[in-house]
Amino acid sequence: MEIVKTPIEGPLVIKPKIFADHRGYFFESWSKMTFEKEELHLNFVQDNQSLSAKGVLRGLHFQNPPFAQGKLVSVIKGAVLDVVVDIRKESATFGKYFSLVLSGENNTSFWIPPGFAHGFITLEEDTIFSYKCTEIYNKQSEGSIVWNDKDLNIDWGMENPIVSLKDAESPTFSKLSTQF
Repeated sequence: MEIVKTPIEGPLVIKPKIFADHRGYFFESWSKMTFEKEELHLNFVQDNQSLSAKGVLRGLHFQNPPFAQGKLVSVIKGAVLDVVVDIRKESATFGKYFSLVLSGENNTSFWIPPGFAHGFITLEEDTIFSYKCTEIYNKQSEGSIVWNDKDLNIDWGMENPIVSLKDAESPTFSKLSTQF
């Protein structure tokens, strides 16, 4: 398993070592020992999974402390453009975003620590997205940023995605209300 830092301090790209042959493949998708070598002592308490059609955009979501979530995300089937936005007010990269493609083919995972808004857009039909979370979901702690915020200027790579009413009505980044 290879752990790669991103241009924004905190999020990490996890590339597994895949063992493939005529039968299929095998890889380690999570290793407590590997993460602890990176000084990440994680306790996952909730796993989530979503199924989405092509062109569905979910996000940009976060939870405020004390229910702030770290997430280890991956795609089981299909593909997404995964996006994080730094919402840590004291960070040198506050308001910057990072994106990468996660797919059932590349089997890459993405560690998103607390202090980041997260979203993704599906690039293929019937995409199955998996989340391992370090904190339980808490409705009172949830927050969001509108996906097409002009200040963030995220390139989602797709015109007119399918979004929920909640995501379409999220506040802009300039109106961000967070405790990070």
